[in-house]
Amino acid sequence: MAQWYFHIPGRSDRVGPMDDTAARQFVRSTPNAMAWREGLEGWKPAASLAELSSGGPGVAPPPPLPGGGRADDIDFHIIGNDMQFVEVELDPGESAVAEAGALMYKDAAVQMDTVFGDGSHSGQGGGLMDKLFAAGRRVVTGESLFTTVYTHSGTGKAKVAFAAPYPGTVLAMKLSDHGGRLICQKDSFLAGARGVSLGIAFQRKILTGLFGGEGFIMQKLEGDGWVFVHAGGTVVERELAAGERLDVDTGCVVAYHGSIDMDVRRVAGLKSMFFGGEGVFLATLTGPGKVWLQSLPFSRLAGRMLQAAPQAGGQARGEGSVLGGLGRILDGDNTF
Repeated sequence: MAQWYFHIPGRSDRVGPMDDTAARQFVRSTPNAMAWREGLEGWKPAASLAELSSGGPGVAPPPPLPGGGRADDIDFHIIGNDMQFVEVELDPGESAVAEAGALMYKDAAVQMDTVFGDGSHSGQGGGLMDKLFAAGRRVVTGESLFTTVYTHSGTGKAKVAFAAPYPGTVLAMKLSDHGGRLICQKDSFLAGARGVSLGIAFQRKILTGLFGGEGFIMQKLEGDGWVFVHAGGTVVERELAAGERLDVDTGCVVAYHGSIDMDVRRVAGLKSMFFGGEGVFLATLTGPGKVWLQSLPFSRLAGRMLQAAPQAGGQARGEGSVLGGLGRILDGDNTF
């Protein structure tokens, strides 16, 4: 017999496990719930599952995905290995939105338009208050007030490409395949289809906000279209069963499903705390749901670069010069 778990969109708590009979009764009373069981790929609208709606008259149709209107159905191709970029192919009238400074190249038929907010209401009748709220959410998450919208205004196909800001991996995710919502680290959003909404996910637990590596505020991507998320280094995807826990370095969390419970746990043992090099806390991710982890957080990369910078008192490695700073000047590797 299946063991069902449920969660209500917008809430962090989960309900379950339940057997089939109890699950059907729960769906009748809470038709907008998302459901998961072992063998089911990700969270699904409970009312859309035949095994839960069968024999249950009056069950409402599945709720619309978060984020409002339907996003443009764009085509894309991710190019490269260590320094990736995403090339988006647009049909006439289709648009992609991207962070400021992400553009690599575009065809002449693609028109650029800088908009206030996240661009999710561009061309879809969004009012002034919608745009103000979208802009406010972006400021809180550390992004710019403005977003650039790229629209194909010609005929045939047109391409526009967006490059990652530092070495790593570009992840392409269809939000409709992930329950319409993903929680991501700040600054991870690179680009997406017009109609995708960028919001705020608050960490409600004080310790998680203080020591979880991401602070109290994370990005929340909502809608049904494609989004492109950038992560440092190599990315690994893990799917956690209900109750399964994964301990992660606090900076290595890229994104996770809304059903995942993120917390922090103190490292056991004084020696591990002070001499293990991993800090005092680890992030804990508890399923069910999917998580994406990065091997090279930008903070770790920036710290190593700063540590090795001669201007900051670092030591050059691998140069092989016995002349020290003078040798670096002669080689052109250092400046005054």
